[in-house]
Amino acid sequence: MASLERYLARRMAQSKDGSRPSVMERIAVISVAVSVAVMLLSLAVVFGFKREIGANMSGFASHVVVTDVRGLYRTDAEPIRADAALDSLLRADKGVLHLQRYARRGGVVRSAEAVEGVLLKGVGAEYDWSNFESWLKEGELPRVGDSVRTKDVLLSRQLATRLQVGVGDRIEMLFVEPDEAPYRDRFKVSGIYSSGLEEMDKAMLLTDIRNVQRLSQWRDEEISGYEIYTHTLADGAALAARLDHQLLYDERIETSNVTAVAVEELYPQIFDWLKAHDVNALVVLVIMLVVAFFNMSAALLILVLERIRMIGLLKALGMQNGSLRKIFLYRASMIALRGLGWGNAVGLAIALVQKYLQPVRLDAEGYLLSVVPIDLDWRWWLLLNVGFTLSIVLLMLLPSSVVATVKPDETMRYE
Repeated sequence: MASLERYLARRMAQSKDGSRPSVMERIAVISVAVSVAVMLLSLAVVFGFKREIGANMSGFASHVVVTDVRGLYRTDAEPIRADAALDSLLRADKGVLHLQRYARRGGVVRSAEAVEGVLLKGVGAEYDWSNFESWLKEGELPRVGDSVRTKDVLLSRQLATRLQVGVGDRIEMLFVEPDEAPYRDRFKVSGIYSSGLEEMDKAMLLTDIRNVQRLSQWRDEEISGYEIYTHTLADGAALAARLDHQLLYDERIETSNVTAVAVEELYPQIFDWLKAHDVNALVVLVIMLVVAFFNMSAALLILVLERIRMIGLLKALGMQNGSLRKIFLYRASMIALRGLGWGNAVGLAIALVQKYLQPVRLDAEGYLLSVVPIDLDWRWWLLLNVGFTLSIVLLMLLPSSVVATVKPDETMRYE
């Protein structure tokens, strides 16, 4: 019987051009295609924002930061003592993939053309430069950890443009201590980077950690803290909780004010903004599914009404209501799959154009990124297609139930 139902559904698809069912079917196919394309692009953009901003924030601040709680949200952090015992405590957790020291200090950078408030971040020889290597646009990364301390500094393209400086130029920085006269230092621009996350680019400079320690009048073992990388950004919160628990119950006086926090906690406004996109994406998915459902329902009802005499004849020959409903559900599935194919083709084409050519730009002041990011992953793509198809077919059970109301004696009374 199943083969007969599929056969009848295929025969129904061979409507003459210009007939009423053909027009409604085309409308349904277009509706499904538009819905799928919009849903695909919405998810690609949402996941793109999550990936790009998450990766960029990890590049600037890692997944977990271990620092003094008193300087957690201040530009000039209180120093902690980096010793073998603290290193061992942190590395003991299996979630720790990489550990690196850092020191930071707020200041003002100036050139002959401009003055900007910035954050000078010092790093050591163990620093993971992989993110900044991919972001490097001109020059080279600063030399850090050499036997001879250098005054190299890496700054962003955005900041270089404002200061009107280039690779090899000198910049002057001013530092202010409470109740003390400001003092200055000079650095050489070794390279220029651009991460795309302009909120961070406009303020972050990187140099040798010894430069920041000297400016802060710290000893060699005093640092702002540790940056820790784990397997993924999502693992950061759990790792931070475990390390914070270990630090809380560590009895040494050197760790009395030391805490571990995930990058999401350090920059909650950015990650809360990303979570708001999840709600927006869900709203778009629901709206598009409802639009596709109503258009599919209209098409299916038209198909049923146009085939009243056929339904009556099949009932008179003994076909049950369940089998009749399957005929129209098969037909609805054919329409949905056609729309699914066109929707995926259009949606993927637009996504790939944006991914590689980046024609759509953004205002970095409002969206953090300068281009619309795209993330295509077969897992969520497959889940979207399977979920959409199943939802449409299940929703079609309601309009397809109208075949049960058809009475053979009434439908066959008139030719």
